[in-house]
Amino acid sequence: MAKRGGFPGMGMPGNMSNLMKQAQKMQKQMEETTKELETKEYSATVGGGVVTVTVSGKKEVTAVNLKEEVVDPDDIEMLEDLIISAVNEAFRKMEEDQSNSMAKITGGLGMGGGFPF
Repeated sequence: MAKRGGFPGMGMPGNMSNLMKQAQKMQKQMEETTKELETKEYSATVGGGVVTVTVSGKKEVTAVNLKEEVVDPDDIEMLEDLIISAVNEAFRKMEEDQSNSMAKITGGLGMGGGFPF
């Protein structure tokens, strides 16, 4: 009868070896997905289309577009609020897309974010 398991220095048991291969494959998929996500752009439009903000997958604001009618020198606070709202919504879209993409790889194990694998 063959022994199961393993001893230190005697190699990995079959299940552990398969688990390591799966982890390495998952790590490679996550690295590729991260690179792909960094190239994407996410936009949000608020205020009935008067403010649009675009962010990159690298978490950088890449564009802010304002319609002329939203620029009112007597109501700067409204414009500021609209810009903040659009930026937050664009980042929310980006984070949701990135989270969903990683969950497809990890099978919902919650390994996204700061984990290197």
